[in-house]
Amino acid sequence: MLTCPHCTQKISAEMVTCPSCRKPLKAFGHPGIPLHYADSTEYLCDRCLYHQDDTCTFPQRPYAQTCTLYQDASEEFKPDSVAKKPLKYWLNKYKGLLLLSILLLLSLILTLTAN
Repeated sequence: MLTCPHCTQKISAEMVTCPSCRKPLKAFGHPGIPLHYADSTEYLCDRCLYHQDDTCTFPQRPYAQTCTLYQDASEEFKPDSVAKKPLKYWLNKYKGLLLLSILLLLSLILTLTAN
């Protein structure tokens, strides 16, 4: 169970709005998009990884109190799992093209050996 950042009541992780204070907890009413809040005296951009490396495109930057892109710079960076297995990712992404190429190669080999 989580706590609401506004009223500190215990809430479920799937809640879109807090039942007690009615503040939004998820962005755009979608349970898959977390909405990060700053304290009333701070801004999220001060501690955000995207702000530090200057890749943030959020319109409220550098004074954002709420943000969907927020990534805490003090947390350890976890690389994407795709980078660990590039060959498997490529084969999965282009399997249709790969199968078509194999079929074309087999038909070419059969044509050349038939003569």
